[in-house]
Amino acid sequence: MDFPYTTLMVQGTTSDAGKSTVVAALCRLLKRNSVSVAPFKPQNMALNSAVTVNGGEIGRAQALQAIAAGLEPHTDMNPVLLKPSSDIGAQVIINGKALSNMNARDYHNYKLVAMEAVLSSHERLLQKYGKVMVEGAGSPAEINLRNRDIANMGFAEAVDCPVILVADIDRGGVFAHLVGTLSCLSESERNRVIGFVINRFRGDISLLEPGLEWLEQQTGKPVLAVLPYLHGLFLDAEDAVQAVQAAQGAFRVVVPSGPRMSNHTDFDALRAHPEVDLRFVRQGEPIPAADLIILPGSKNTRGDLAWLKSQGWPEKIARHLRYGGKVIGICGGFQMLGQSVLDPHGVEGEPGESAGLGLLNIRTELTQDKRLEQVSGRCAFAEASVTGYEIHMGVSSGSSMERPVFHIGGRPEGAISEDNQVLGTYLHGLFDTPQAGNALLRWAGLHSDTTVDTSALREASLERLADATQPLLDALIQLKK
Repeated sequence: MDFPYTTLMVQGTTSDAGKSTVVAALCRLLKRNSVSVAPFKPQNMALNSAVTVNGGEIGRAQALQAIAAGLEPHTDMNPVLLKPSSDIGAQVIINGKALSNMNARDYHNYKLVAMEAVLSSHERLLQKYGKVMVEGAGSPAEINLRNRDIANMGFAEAVDCPVILVADIDRGGVFAHLVGTLSCLSESERNRVIGFVINRFRGDISLLEPGLEWLEQQTGKPVLAVLPYLHGLFLDAEDAVQAVQAAQGAFRVVVPSGPRMSNHTDFDALRAHPEVDLRFVRQGEPIPAADLIILPGSKNTRGDLAWLKSQGWPEKIARHLRYGGKVIGICGGFQMLGQSVLDPHGVEGEPGESAGLGLLNIRTELTQDKRLEQVSGRCAFAEASVTGYEIHMGVSSGSSMERPVFHIGGRPEGAISEDNQVLGTYLHGLFDTPQAGNALLRWAGLHSDTTVDTSALREASLERLADATQPLLDALIQLKK
């Protein structure tokens, strides 16, 4: 196949319009046709991240897109990653490594430097793969962010690439979104939009056609494709917690959803397990009874720990344990299970110390260095292998760690309480390995022969997504003829 675009950018009228999935689908379609292609997102703001083969950190969506393209994730695919630590500040990660925490104004001033990293990464991908599919961030119509923009039209203008604009019809107002977005762009920016994609359509297409004709007449730009609403896709979410439960079994797993919860993709395998009923509990919601409570990772451990206490979780967890329930803490959740979390350097904000939940005899000191590593090993409490990844700023120590959860490369990892009811680990993705996932669920009380293969589910979903997106690829090729 002679794909006519060297760099093609997918922008959206809103967040969650479908940019990530469109890029993933195009990457898979090009891979099917033996076209060498790499995904790219100049700037990403997300709390879901992945560890790359070169020991860096990128957005989870770009890791998924890399899989779609048949590649190992690399830091060049997402050179700027922002991980919010408060409402006005974020950790700034450049080329996979944490640079510093910045407030919004400081980061705005830093964008000129960040753009250099963006353009360098894009050029390296072009030289290596020849074709690059680019995902924008949010919407290009954010007038207040136009100055020094590196995420949308600022990047497209810098590299002189065409843009397709995606809108989600399921939200409503799709024509207003598209026309309104164009009206907010400069003339040169409007000119580089080569067409529209209407995403998540369900219904009778003939009823939509008059609107499509009006849109093309109004804007002078073609509707390249109307993509269907696909139910039941198993794909890594970029940031938003997926509220829809894929399966609702009898084994109840409850996860507190704090303000800075990170890497909730840890729970995708549980969401897909037919014998598990997984519930995320948000602020103000009643805490249901559970067989297993899992404290997730957090970008602000002390802040989310304070939130847990304000929502009544310590009392609920204590009652849960008295009745024989089990508790797992992952990464930041593991740190919360200990006696205290100390932040002498102000890694998460003001320096200080917070009392933990006291369920494991460990203490954690937050550090300025972040551990980023893909790992593999074996469970210490069962005959099972595990693969996963570590992303954390902190070192934990204490007697509970003499009873580890895993053995990773010859070193003990994690901790189990003396009464065998509480388990903590720094490993993300621990349920994605079928052996380790089943061993953890057996430890928690679910004795099942069911195996959830997340890799197979992801591959099947990428194939479905690519099949549905074929009309867009055909339209893009035809547009150049």
